[in-house]
Amino acid sequence: MEIIFLGTGTSQGVPMIAQPDSDCDLDNPKNWRTRTSIHVEMGGHHIQVDAAPEFRMQCLRNGIEQIDTFILTHGHADHILGMDDLRRFCDLKGGVALPVYSSEEGIERIKSVYPYAMLGQPMAKGYPAFATELMPQCLELPGGSIESVYLPHGAIEVLGLVFTEKDTGKKLTYYTDCKEVGEEARLIAEGSDIVVLDGLRPQPHPSHMTIEEATTTALEMAAPLSFLTHMTYMVDHETAEEKLPENVHLAYDGLRVSW
Repeated sequence: MEIIFLGTGTSQGVPMIAQPDSDCDLDNPKNWRTRTSIHVEMGGHHIQVDAAPEFRMQCLRNGIEQIDTFILTHGHADHILGMDDLRRFCDLKGGVALPVYSSEEGIERIKSVYPYAMLGQPMAKGYPAFATELMPQCLELPGGSIESVYLPHGAIEVLGLVFTEKDTGKKLTYYTDCKEVGEEARLIAEGSDIVVLDGLRPQPHPSHMTIEEATTTALEMAAPLSFLTHMTYMVDHETAEEKLPENVHLAYDGLRVSW
């Protein structure tokens, strides 16, 4: 199994102008964060989770050449606005619509933003086509399974995902954009080799976990290795990393973890 962190930031991932509340060292490339998404290879099956506005450039930088299944965790702009660039992967599938899974909220947002892609095949070569389906509690794929759970994120809920590779039993939990991780979400994540959690910034936020809250949650979930993602410019990579426990780390754009 492999996870590639294509992006680990928010719409405030790097300061567009000098920010008085930021000590972010912009000479460190790990502080240059595009918006959050991951690519998971599980048993030879390639799953893309979310498509940030920078999705095309993320694919080019990370050599993404195959997507078999797409999952949208929720319909916020920083996770959905790159979906038009899935058109290339529809071409590679021979013009067949790409399987796209999401919540009811996510599917409605996809339909409103991409009405021209709601077809069984692209309307013309080079266009995207999405075969949208409600994400089941357990999605069986050729490479393994993905369990889903809803997590609180302000006025909406987002999909939390737990990947289990069929041949090896390797397990990955991905919980982005959430204020907390409840009992059900912790239960299905038990036995994970890697846990990825939303850790927005040091200061409190109404719909995201802080770095401290995410770190506490990671220690309670007790995976051998945990990563925090979805950081703002208020998080300097080296400074924050030094304060974390030895098995909890900040993710960064382009990080690959294989196990």
